[in-house]
Amino acid sequence: MNQVLLIDDDTELVAMFTEYMEQEGFRVACAHDGEAGAREALGGQYAIAILDVMMPRMNGIETLRRIRAASRMPILMLTGRGDDADRILGLELGADDYVTKPCTPRELTARVRAILRRTQGSANDGPGITLTVGKLTMLPEQRRATWDGQALELTSTEFNLLEVLARNAGRPVSKNDLSEQGLGRPLARFDRNIDVHLSSLRHKLGTLSDGRSCLQTVYRLGYQLIRE
Repeated sequence: MNQVLLIDDDTELVAMFTEYMEQEGFRVACAHDGEAGAREALGGQYAIAILDVMMPRMNGIETLRRIRAASRMPILMLTGRGDDADRILGLELGADDYVTKPCTPRELTARVRAILRRTQGSANDGPGITLTVGKLTMLPEQRRATWDGQALELTSTEFNLLEVLARNAGRPVSKNDLSEQGLGRPLARFDRNIDVHLSSLRHKLGTLSDGRSCLQTVYRLGYQLIRE
């Protein structure tokens, strides 16, 4: 799937992004307010939505809430410089990543490609590949995960990060490695993206037999998925 939904009220910016992305092989549809964007996103035909925070009628945060209530589709947020509160709230509500405006069409397209590459699974994984760590089971090609037999409702980025940790179970993984392998980009200075996603994962995963979280912070080393 290469269909992209771009939700932003800046018509000139949308036109510039659309022209560039279509030259790069994507099919782009546009919506210019949150209500229309949410309605279009929930139609089910898009691989990813790009969502601006500041919009009329319904802002990007509320649009994200509405989409996430019914869909796990990847969502890339567009935020202004210094909008840290909106950025963190967007991640907590299930956005997969964000790009800070102003940004170039090339940067935006590269970020979209990175998310889709991981969302659509690894070409090296055969259909029978299964990752099992304690009560956690992951099927990377099918993008499905369960804990003790119960399905986990994960965003695409949460799935990517959990897969990285599962493949390295029992060993700490640095935040930079998680960003490189799970988000497809180097970790930026003061970037809290990984921390927010891992906090969400802690709430969604079950606990070990002693009641501890299976996802532990290792001081100065990163995060570790514990084998039991």
